[in-house]
Amino acid sequence: MRRRDGFTLIEIVIAVVILLVVLLLAVPSLTGVLADRRLRRSLDDVNRLVLQAQERSISERRSYLIVWRDKQFALRPEGFLKGEDPKATATLRWQKGDSFTLSFPAALEDEPPSEWIFWSSGNCEPALVTYRGPNGAWTAKYSALTARPELVNYGAR
Repeated sequence: MRRRDGFTLIEIVIAVVILLVVLLLAVPSLTGVLADRRLRRSLDDVNRLVLQAQERSISERRSYLIVWRDKQFALRPEGFLKGEDPKATATLRWQKGDSFTLSFPAALEDEPPSEWIFWSSGNCEPALVTYRGPNGAWTAKYSALTARPELVNYGAR
């Protein structure tokens, strides 16, 4: 009787089936991790813009605004100096399917303008920012004194 080295067809089929089952179990988990990473990136991008607004208002000793525009945020001074370029200092574009809402819990008006002010002291108007997108949703409450977020709601899909 001659002995042959190698795998039989049945052994190869069993190995492929096991590999497919492992992949089927891993893909949903990997999709969730990727969605969470993209959701976290949207929060980090907004937080970076808020920090930039606060730092600029303190260092330049003048008020800055984060303005909600069509599909983007724009950071700009509240008033422009003589000869200063009236362009936005920084912008943050929304991705397709993103939706942001801004509300001011301490506002006296029912429908305040979609401008978030950061005074020269570094303080800001307390705000609630809500994000909804294809990767999930989050809501952050920003402190008036520190402009730091407190996550009220966070859920990846």
